[in-house]
Order: sequence, then C-alpha cells, then structure tokens
Amino acid sequence: MRASPWLPVLLLLALAAYLLPDATLPFGAPAPAAPGPVPALPRALPPEAQALFERSRPATVRVESVNPATRNAGIGTGFLISAGGQVLTAYHVVSGGSLFQVRTLSGRSYPARVSAFDASNDVALLEVRGGGEFPFLKLATRAPRVGETVLAIGNSGGDFLQPRRGQLLRLNAASARADFPGGTLEMSAPLAPGDSGGPILDGNGQAIGVVSYISVDGSGQTRRSYAVPVTEGNELIAALRSGEKRDVPVVGLVFDPLHSGQTDPPGAVVDAVARRSPAERAGLRGSVRDEQDHLVSLGDVILRVNGQRTRDANEVINAIRRLQIGQTVVLTYLRGDETREARITLVPRASVPDLP
Repeated sequence: MRASPWLPVLLLLALAAYLLPDATLPFGAPAPAAPGPVPALPRALPPEAQALFERSRPATVRVESVNPATRNAGIGTGFLISAGGQVLTAYHVVSGGSLFQVRTLSGRSYPARVSAFDASNDVALLEVRGGGEFPFLKLATRAPRVGETVLAIGNSGGDFLQPRRGQLLRLNAASARADFPGGTLEMSAPLAPGDSGGPILDGNGQAIGVVSYISVDGSGQTRRSYAVPVTEGNELIAALRSGEKRDVPVVGLVFDPLHSGQTDPPGAVVDAVARRSPAERAGLRGSVRDEQDHLVSLGDVILRVNGQRTRDANEVINAIRRLQIGQTVVLTYLRGDETREARITLVPRASVPDLP
C-alpha cells in the first residue's frame, strides 16, 4: 500500500506479498508531513470523475503504522465508513505495526487502534480516537459490474490522497498465491505501493472494494490491480463491525518465490524464518545471501506437511491454512541431502510481527 512467483510473466507485489506501505522509516523519525488540501494531480480527470474525487476525498485517510520492535514505520491508505471514526483498510497495512495514526485531508492526525480484522480476506477495521464526527463513504448496496469505471484514492509515490482511475475488468478473480485473498475485483487502475487499503469507488461514490495487491510487468509497471469486494451488511463487514478478529495459522516461514517448485525434488524453499516464531524455535533455516544480497545457498526445502506431499509454496501455505491455530503440524524438509522433520505448533499470524 508486492512476474508472480508461480507465473512466469507477472510479478505479484505486496507487503512482502501485497502492496507495501509506501515508506519504511526508522522508528522515531517523523513520517513525511502531509500537505494541506492540494489540487488533484494533473491526470485530466473527466468532470464527473473530478467531482466524485473531490466529494469522496475528505472521507479518505493516510494510515501510518509504527512497530517499535523493528524500528520501522509504513504508510498505507484507508477510508472512513462511519461518522464515529471507523476506518476500513487492508490488513497487511497494519499487521506488522502496534502504533497507528490516521491523517485526514485537513492535515490533522488522530491516534487509532485495530478493532477487528480478517487476515484471510486482507481487511482490517481501525477505530479513530477523538475527532468528533467525520465524513464517511457509504459501502456498496449493489453488485459491481464488469466494464464500469472505478476510482481509487491513495497515497503512493509520495502523493497525498490522490486519484487513480480505471475499469473493472473481472469479478471473483482467483489469486496466484495462497497467501493473497481470492475472489477479488480485478481492475486496470494504475495503483502502486502506498495505495493499499484505499477505497475503490463506483460512479455513485459508493465503496465497492478495498485495495489489496497488484501485478506488474517486467518493466515494473502496474499491469492489474486487485481489491477485496465489500458490500454493506454482508457477512464480512458485519463481522468487522462487531469486532471479530479472524486470524490465519502460521509457522513463521517466508518462502523464496523464484526457487520454490524448482528444486529436485520439487518443494517450497524457505527464504527466511521470522524471529521469535515457532519455525525459528524448531531450527528451520532460510537462504543465505552475501553482503551484496547475492544468493549463496538455498534454505530448507519443505517437502511434506503432515505427510501430504507439497511441491511448492502455494501447496505448503494451503495445507497449513486448512488447519487450526494451536494444532501441531509435522513439516518434512530437505537440508542439503538430509531429510528431516520438525513438529511445530501453529500460531496466529498476528503473533509473528516480523512476517511480511
């Protein structure tokens, strides 16, 4: 707000797997100052789209996330869905942080807390503290239509709450990665890191989606954008408004997208092991790189999950996500020429802040 590892042409980008927050700053350094109200970027919006942008912009915010443990901060986007200060954003924008604030169009900042989330669908709800009544966006009351023009508002590229326009190309798009949300809206809007969590608006100004991830071509240009669909009153929104926190089980592994599935025998190559995670305690190892970030040796290669053959990272993630937090999983892996096993208890993703 990350060419798909498993597709030869696309590069799927995100917070290590989604649209990364736009900035990474040492803890204690001020986030870039938000400008006051400024005109839209010179993208020649048609009059109707310009009017929609100006009407909707006050209800969008910049989300600033800080993690004192890692001494990093990041920036994403969100939008208000109630006058009381409920902000909808992408879960990956806030999953690695512990301190949050939102910055409004006026330039004012308000502290916020994560009140609910659904990690599988990559959505989260923030509660803004203080501020009185806020302008807010209405969520969609109708199903989106392929071919309609959509408008996004985001914070990528150093912008502050600026428009990105495109067309809705497909509904219920399948994800190329198991750790990306499925059933998304596929669009041509030119989104980029920093736009994650922002609204996708239809022509009536209703929010039909929450920006999640993009695909880019070989030159790094956005090829397609993806958003999690939202509808007023649906099960997902009802769960968020009621304060539910739906997490996914993890062991604490980050996989190598280029080499997973390419080893002999094929398996999921561990690129990194999250600090203080169950996988670290079990002794699993990631890939080794030199000071120039050149690959020296591959990490452990996961071959089976509870005896089930897994040939790439997607299969490992899917096998783990079919289990429950608190269950024990047996990972069979290859280290060099030696086959080993590790018994690991699954934990909530939120408990491993170093995971991307």
